[in-house]
Amino acid sequence: MVCLHGASGTNAFPTWRVESRTCIPNFVPFRVSFASECDALRKPSLMLLSSSSSSLHGGNQLKFSLNVGVSTWIHDFKHSSRKIIIRNNHPQNVDLPRFYSKKEKKPFPIPIVELRRAARERMKKLQGKPKTPTPPPRNGMLVKSLVLVAYEVLNARVTLINNLKKLMKVVPVLACKHCNEIHVGPTGHPFHSCRGFRAETRRGLHEWTSATVDDVFVPIEAYHLFDRLGRRISHEERFSIPRIPALIELCIQAGVDLPELHTKRRRKPVIRRGKNEIIDANEDDLSDELDPYAKLRKPILFEIPDSEITPPVGTEEVALLAIETFEAWELVRQGAERLMRKYAVRVCGYCPEVHVGYSGHKAQNCGAYKHQQRNGQHGWQKAVLDDLVPPRYVWHVPEDMLELQRELRNFYGQAPAVVELCVQGGLEVPEKYKPTMRLDIGIPTNLREAEMVV
Repeated sequence: MVCLHGASGTNAFPTWRVESRTCIPNFVPFRVSFASECDALRKPSLMLLSSSSSSLHGGNQLKFSLNVGVSTWIHDFKHSSRKIIIRNNHPQNVDLPRFYSKKEKKPFPIPIVELRRAARERMKKLQGKPKTPTPPPRNGMLVKSLVLVAYEVLNARVTLINNLKKLMKVVPVLACKHCNEIHVGPTGHPFHSCRGFRAETRRGLHEWTSATVDDVFVPIEAYHLFDRLGRRISHEERFSIPRIPALIELCIQAGVDLPELHTKRRRKPVIRRGKNEIIDANEDDLSDELDPYAKLRKPILFEIPDSEITPPVGTEEVALLAIETFEAWELVRQGAERLMRKYAVRVCGYCPEVHVGYSGHKAQNCGAYKHQQRNGQHGWQKAVLDDLVPPRYVWHVPEDMLELQRELRNFYGQAPAVVELCVQGGLEVPEKYKPTMRLDIGIPTNLREAEMVV
């Protein structure tokens, strides 16, 4: 910021103040006194007299000139010193998501204060206006534009599981026997980060064994709802209602029809008589053969049994399989995020329990920290994408290294297990995941070089 102030006292002169948002190196604010004749400032040119910094602090006046008028100079200075912002969607290095212990509650995606403020503004806008019909899916109907997305997500999930089974035959994946940590590579990492059973006796070291697909692509289960607008599941019904993967339940509510999992489909919007009272509209005048979503359905893929899995042969085939696996992973993530914008998904703030629906179930099966004070009830809140499709982060092994060193832990990056598995299979590192993998950091060759790093 550049400040031009007038002299203080009885002989005070006019004050000129110019602010700039650009950073000027080695520049400090200074005080300048103008002559008392203000008319001279309006002239197109003024005489410039140089002065030393010591004379400025001694109180001597400084007269200087510009080739243009002062007003024109101020206008040009303001418009030529605008703030320049360089935006980068993928910065070089990004920290991993924060680890929350079991004694902490998950933060709300949107703070409660913001939700209440938005609700008040929404109520003010609706005052004096006629009520509009409830849009789908709140009225019981499906969002037609998302039916195809639901089928794509379900088929991408099956493709991802089948490809992971094949890829894990070539690229080894290890899992710890005592905790949920995994590692992609022939030998596990040497870090003392185990938090499982009797980890103190092993000084935090892991005991590695072969991993499964469920260790890489974590399955999150939820209750299957026959009617997504029906009453909430009670505590007594917790064993009579089937539990399926939450991603499949989301696809079913978005329009996927599975013969083994029945769900209620409405052809007319429901009638709301209150906040929680819903009445189905009369559909007797409609033909039984009328199906408004018949043209939107697609064939559904099936998972390949483990006994029929054939590993890929050759480097090129493995690389193509890795690319296809990564595309399926991205399609699952992006499609699930689109569905979650319209179809509500809830998660417990204390445990990883997920419920697909507007109101969470009433089953008192939460065993998280201080669940006795809540009588086992869940603390439902809006879920984010990582709650439904959790990316299990693993340590990234650089190309020129076979094993990780315990002393150089701070120089290594991490990536989701599916991405790391595809990268070691031959996939080029995606631009989206480079920040957390820390590829631009030079890794020292030994401990002595690491100690010299500032």
